[in-house]
Amino acid sequence: MQIGAHALVFTGKFDESGIRLAIEKTREAGFDIIEIPLMNPYDFDRELAARLLRENGIEATASLGLSETTDLTSHDSAIAAAGEALLNECLDIVHTMGGHRLCGVIYSAMRKYMSPVDEAGLASSAAAIRRLAGRAADLGIHLSLEVVNRYETNVMNTARQGLAFLDRVGHDNVSLHLDTYHMNIEESDQTSPVLDAGTALGYVHIGESHRGYLGSGTVDFDGFFRGLTRIGYDGPVVFESFSSSVVSAELSNALGIWRNLWQDSDDLAAHANRFIRDKLRSARSVDMH
Repeated sequence: MQIGAHALVFTGKFDESGIRLAIEKTREAGFDIIEIPLMNPYDFDRELAARLLRENGIEATASLGLSETTDLTSHDSAIAAAGEALLNECLDIVHTMGGHRLCGVIYSAMRKYMSPVDEAGLASSAAAIRRLAGRAADLGIHLSLEVVNRYETNVMNTARQGLAFLDRVGHDNVSLHLDTYHMNIEESDQTSPVLDAGTALGYVHIGESHRGYLGSGTVDFDGFFRGLTRIGYDGPVVFESFSSSVVSAELSNALGIWRNLWQDSDDLAAHANRFIRDKLRSARSVDMH
């Protein structure tokens, strides 16, 4: 199992200095992998990132959320096509970086919808993901679809909804991406969704209920990690936290980061690395009882 950190823990800019900072800080904090958000894929220096990843001995995954202009559930075929083209570009970036995972809200726009998703939107998204999954497999990349709360998508807010969508996609190169922050809002508990997902779980985000220091909120991490242990999960486990002292004002507004719960990303990251590894060790020890 690889333990990682989201790059936005360290920087909100992904120019040369930002990419270097995020990768070096990830290594210094003791993580195995860095998750790089591809917020502006066409401007991202993939060659630089690949070189810095090799120099630091860190692997990368990548993530993003689609927008209203790239929404795969849109009834406007041009918008859905733009989303598919953008995701194909992201696959190229991940491949260049030597990565093997693309995840996030890559099946719809990451925004508050004002009505439920309809059959046409689901069909459009599932068909696009199916095509992308085939190309991703050829590149050695796996897709994971993030289950997020009701304010960030209308497609899948629970693990069971995610599993139903995977059935629509019908491709074994696509899995679920669960996030404890979103689960704390939408699910009844932190264990059952993991058990429901089982072998369909391919990626994990670890985030506190208020996006701050792990263990200082209401998320039942003991239950979550016991669930991971019971299903034999061995995929990426990535810490995610946001502060407007680091990320851009635009992203802070989009994510609703109205208050800062931390200022020192180095301390936050080191604490998260220890917390996750300790929780995993404790959960595994249960099997010895």
